[in-house]
Amino acid sequence: MSPSVRVRTPRELRKSRRSKAHSCWGHLVAAPLWPLHGVNLGTLLRTCDAVGACLAVPRFPWVPEALRRGNTLRRPACVHWVHDPPAWLARERAAGTRVVGVELAEEAVRLADLPAARGRTIAVLGHEQTGIPPEALDLLDSVVEIPMVGTGASLNVAVAGSLVLYKLAGLL
Repeated sequence: MSPSVRVRTPRELRKSRRSKAHSCWGHLVAAPLWPLHGVNLGTLLRTCDAVGACLAVPRFPWVPEALRRGNTLRRPACVHWVHDPPAWLARERAAGTRVVGVELAEEAVRLADLPAARGRTIAVLGHEQTGIPPEALDLLDSVVEIPMVGTGASLNVAVAGSLVLYKLAGLL
């Protein structure tokens, strides 16, 4: 007796997906602008590819190597380099980009209630221990919180970013 679930083969998956890496669509951007662990950046870069988003990262000396080491994609990914995160966020917001922070805050929207991005949207992810710095909090248009029932205070940046990106992309 054969199983009732048929798993698609790697060939079938390749045929159903785009054959080339996407260029910068500019619609959805994951922005871990104060990263702590390099391995999480490569994981988040793979999520960006999966949902058609770009990744914006600071030009810290260790970030390029962390992206190279953690990136398992076969084609180049869309990465934007940010030299001054607060100034970049202010420029993006002034240009009409929606800036959504992933943070524990009183006015935060639950992830389940976050609407899909309808225009250019940046998902700002803070430092894994200290969150989004105070100088950047006023640059956010809204805040989303990922509910947790366990004893931990937060998820790592790759997991949190992945959940928010899938929701903003309208895939959840």
